Amino acid sequence: MRLIGFNFTKISIEKAGSSKPIDNLKINTEIDISEIKELDSKVLEIKGEIIESKFSYKIKYEPEFANVGLEGRIILSVNPKEAKDILKEWKSKKMSEDFRLFLFNIILKRSTLKALQLEEELGLPLHMPMPSFRKEKKE
Repeated sequence: MRLIGFNFTKISIEKAGSSKPIDNLKINTEIDISEIKELDSKVLEIKGEIIESKFSYKIKYEPEFANVGLEGRIILSVNPKEAKDILKEWKSKKMSEDFRLFLFNIILKRSTLKALQLEEELGLPLHMPMPSFRKEKKE
């Protein structure tokens, strides 16, 4: 399986009007796959089968503080047997564990970077902790 395309088709970010400090802010992340289909590989001149997957990546700041939403598509080159298995499973809205992890890791990596950039621009708390240096404690 090989990644040959990734792009966002929709980007939205919204911050609630309240400027009050919020205690116990909870941040939830959700990934959803809405469609998996075969694309015509002859158009792209790529050997093997081409699979397109549409996804959404959402970050919700609760209680009702902000929302980040990203939607996009991933294009993969897969061997014919894998393509057949993926499409057959998807008919019943299922995915193999390996394929699901492969997709989710691509989505998580690319979408997290975009979300962090958007959160920084809007002054939102980052949805994941950033690495930082700390002073060593002397014993």
